[in-house]
Amino acid sequence: MKGFIAECVVVLLNAFVLFSCTKNDCPTAPKAEYSPAEQAMAAQELVKRITGSHFGRFEIVVDPVLKDGCDWFAYYASGDGQIVLEGNEGVSVASALHAYLKQYCGWHSSWCGNNHGLPESLPLPLERVEKKSPYKYRYNLNYCTFNYSLSWWDEERWQQEIDFMAMNGINMPLALTGQNTVWQKVYRRLGFTDKELEGFFSGPAFFNWFWMGNLDGWGGPLPQSFIDAHENLQRFILSRERSLGMTPVLPAFTGHVPPAFEKKFPEVKVGKTTWLDYPEVTVLDPSEEMFTTIARMFIEEQTATYGTNHYYTADTFNENLPPVNDPEYLTAMSKVVYDGMAAADPQAVWLMQAWLFYHHADFWGKSQIEALLKPVPDGNMIILDLFADFKPVWERAGLFYGKQWIWCMLQNFGQRPCLCGSSESVANDPNSLLHNPAAGNMQGIGLTMEGINQNPFIFAMMFENVWQDAPVDRDSFLEDWLDCRYGMRTARQAASGSVKTVSYEDSVTVTRAWQSLLHSVYSNETNPDGGGWPGIAKRPVFKGYADSLAVPELFYSLDSLVAAWDGMIRCADAFSGSDCFRYDIVDITRESLLDLLDIMHYKSQQCFYASDRDGFAEYAADVMELADDIDMLLSTRKEFLLGPWVESAKAYGTTDAERDLYEWNAKTQITLWGVPGSALNDYACKSWSGLVKDFYKKRYQLFYQCQMQALESGKPFDYDGSMKSCLEFEKGWTEGHDLYPVEPSGSEIDICLRLWSKYRQNMHGM
Repeated sequence: MKGFIAECVVVLLNAFVLFSCTKNDCPTAPKAEYSPAEQAMAAQELVKRITGSHFGRFEIVVDPVLKDGCDWFAYYASGDGQIVLEGNEGVSVASALHAYLKQYCGWHSSWCGNNHGLPESLPLPLERVEKKSPYKYRYNLNYCTFNYSLSWWDEERWQQEIDFMAMNGINMPLALTGQNTVWQKVYRRLGFTDKELEGFFSGPAFFNWFWMGNLDGWGGPLPQSFIDAHENLQRFILSRERSLGMTPVLPAFTGHVPPAFEKKFPEVKVGKTTWLDYPEVTVLDPSEEMFTTIARMFIEEQTATYGTNHYYTADTFNENLPPVNDPEYLTAMSKVVYDGMAAADPQAVWLMQAWLFYHHADFWGKSQIEALLKPVPDGNMIILDLFADFKPVWERAGLFYGKQWIWCMLQNFGQRPCLCGSSESVANDPNSLLHNPAAGNMQGIGLTMEGINQNPFIFAMMFENVWQDAPVDRDSFLEDWLDCRYGMRTARQAASGSVKTVSYEDSVTVTRAWQSLLHSVYSNETNPDGGGWPGIAKRPVFKGYADSLAVPELFYSLDSLVAAWDGMIRCADAFSGSDCFRYDIVDITRESLLDLLDIMHYKSQQCFYASDRDGFAEYAADVMELADDIDMLLSTRKEFLLGPWVESAKAYGTTDAERDLYEWNAKTQITLWGVPGSALNDYACKSWSGLVKDFYKKRYQLFYQCQMQALESGKPFDYDGSMKSCLEFEKGWTEGHDLYPVEPSGSEIDICLRLWSKYRQNMHGM
């Protein structure tokens, strides 16, 4: 211990520099490696942020020796009454803190509600608790997450998430922020002017599809101030992640070049690839020497700016089909991508998403997959089975031909709102495959959701895998999770003041409500779309014939959802003091009412086709009233407000023009995504107050008005006119500047009770 303390003293100045590094004083690349003592200092800062005045009760020890080849942590009471948090790295120490706080203080943290109350005096552990992780890699984030959820984050919000990742055992986060700086430096070296690059960089809400080579320029041109701000932000992110022992994964070059490339280098061979309805992008041919040159330059510039931990993400054909299916071409492409990394960094390890093997399964036969993977040495490539919780590809893809691979939970698309998760797969598959020789070289688990800020239960269950070498017992996990989330341990409740003392009957009621969810919405085995879209968030479309009508389908039993809603309502008073319960009851009420709205809309269309004007008018009015009530419900929680998303976007602007551009980016991404009428319209829809009332509801109003005109006139429904007015409205809304609240209003419990009383009877027999 004396040696450890001495080393801490030696690094105090370095630690001061690390933790005071802000936007303007980090001129050089962040350090890539941190000593055990430095990681201990970083862990101490994390403990201080989490526990506040209780910080002095903890002793931090970082011992870098692995146990049985595994990362590990322990917590226990010292002889002098301290709570010792011990582990092989900063992440392990943070996980020890989390385990202690859950076990002894009923502490709970999520994106959607928190129970952070601590007793006045922290209890000492009764015994030493030690855990090891059987997973070498614990990966987190998806390219898409950086836009659907993280587009407008600042240092404070990133710090919260880094702490959250560390406390849940994440040691390999994707780190894409600030990438535009590197692109800019590389292409400036190649002689491109900033004017020539204007059509290359996308707007800030669409970076990741630009980075993945799907599109150029959409939502831009990108101001230099944003590029510079994100460079500073990335330095901060990497410093904090690395200081805790994490291994951030940085991007690499995949051949995507600016639209002006052909004009500047007409002698260099390029190809074209198209994503959905976006203009084609330009990709260097792998036979060109310049491919390796640019790939090397990219790693060099990135390393000079941000340092490196030698792990790089690169996806050559993300939802884009290669120009040919010739295995030789595919081999040449992956070889040149890897060679470019290795030319600048001989220790380079390539992380590739296996999403392409699922998304274009017809193209990627075994010979194509093998051709793409075989040029890279097995030890220098890791494959992310991105959608393994629902549609794993490891078996069909030949076990990735000896490459290391990571089992991942994708769970949602576009951060769309839906109670959803494949809990049986999440609870059982990671551990089962880890010990199955037939599963190949599986080495880790990962969370690759397109968005966060939703479904805290299924994410917490996924994190439960990190520090145990056994399947997750779903029912036991649920009870422990609710125990901390709602503060149901009466001794702790009295100490922390988190909620009222609850009766045994209330605890049983709330547990049964959640068991109903566990075995319905969280047992998704049939819907590959992350639960799909709520009907209100889809543009109403007229099919033109009655046979087109279909009863709204759910992947779960509506009765099970309603049973959960009933249970939450029955014990609402008992748990009204719990922030987490208030979030959950709003979320479950939201889901129930959105399902009811889908049914009401279906009935309105039945009436329309039957020429029942009175019935149509009644159901259309009911839909409009319910939409207003849903918006009112959502306004009670900050997580369901449109305002914070828009205002945080505008806050990045340094001029009025920049603020307008960022506001348009923010509003367009969650509505049109692309141009009006694009296949991506509403892909990233949200259940947010303001969006429901001012966007989704008004589209339905326009639609119903056109249908009523048809019923009253006896003329056919004017589909073209209806669609034109809808598209014009949508475009106008994204370009508008209406202000939306950034703070919630109203009582969650009161409004949920009122809406249950108003609408519950409508759901009998549905």
